[in-house]
Amino acid sequence: MIPAISRRETGGAPKKYLVTGGAGFIGSCFVLGAVSRGTATLTLDKLCYSGNLLNLLSLKDNPLHRFERGDIGDFSFILSLLEDFRPDALINFAAESHVDRSILAPEDFVRTNVLGTHSLLAAVLAWWKKLPAGAAEKFRFLHVSTDEVFGSLRAGEPAFTESTPYAPNSPYSASKAASDHFARAYHATYGLPVLITNCSNNYGPRQFPEKLIPLVIARAMRRESLPLYGNGENIRDWLHVEDHCAAIKLVLNRGTPGETYNVGGQAERRNIDVVRTVCSALDELRPHPDGPYAGLIRFVADRAGHDFRYAVNSAKIERELGWKRKFGFEQGLRETVLWYLENPDWLAAVQSGAYRDWIRKNYPDPEAVS
Repeated sequence: MIPAISRRETGGAPKKYLVTGGAGFIGSCFVLGAVSRGTATLTLDKLCYSGNLLNLLSLKDNPLHRFERGDIGDFSFILSLLEDFRPDALINFAAESHVDRSILAPEDFVRTNVLGTHSLLAAVLAWWKKLPAGAAEKFRFLHVSTDEVFGSLRAGEPAFTESTPYAPNSPYSASKAASDHFARAYHATYGLPVLITNCSNNYGPRQFPEKLIPLVIARAMRRESLPLYGNGENIRDWLHVEDHCAAIKLVLNRGTPGETYNVGGQAERRNIDVVRTVCSALDELRPHPDGPYAGLIRFVADRAGHDFRYAVNSAKIERELGWKRKFGFEQGLRETVLWYLENPDWLAAVQSGAYRDWIRKNYPDPEAVS
């Protein structure tokens, strides 16, 4: 049982977090950090293909951490958790998040990202309205979103700001845009103290290997081809997951309800350059007798509706909340590659079962995986 009051964070009142999607890549990083600071945390995760309890293995038997398996779309279950745990903040990481999957099965993304987020908001609102005035005023609902809701940039265009109009181009980004709008509407209509963050592409340890960087590492270590969509010229802004979680903590503690904060890595790179950088790190850390890993790169047919460029302007969160990124991209990426090399059991476990079945069903041609 988690204690009713956790250790005070510097400069703040006792905090208790309910974290949805907390067994996933970004969510688990946030949970690990919160518990390490003495924050009592309840992790909720549906444990679908990308939710992995191995990410939280170090918290086993930790009295400050509790795990519950469940769906954010289950109104009654969410309400019961809120009434039992009485968190000071709810951080919503729960989402279907892979563009390729959204193209194949958009209804899954509508179910989780739109309907699920709305059900979560409705349950939180019902609980929040019954809180004493002081507790209701201090409570925060932080909704974690993506830069993809803003659409695509051309070369040379200014980076996305918080006032950039939404223009999603994939079922995934459309579902996240809808969830953002619902979160904002619950603040404007009902007064729920909602905060929204929109981040750029995350990387770091424990990322599920359907995403570019861990996928390249995993395939390279098996000496399999490294497929890239189109000509590899698409550009993404890369943000280390720990920098992202530090930003979320700042927004929780200092952000203004009703506001949105963009979090970017200031590290725009072409996909081809990201893959080459991974290959160079592997050449250094684990050279192969058959030659450089970059020789495995192969170009495949481009993805439908493939956005050309994302870039995020983080000036607001830097100016108003004092956030600064800690990780430079090249060093952060090298450390990420090293983590995967040192944790082969984790990588093998997450690539078993449902993940392999999904790959066989949706990517019968291994050259098409990227």
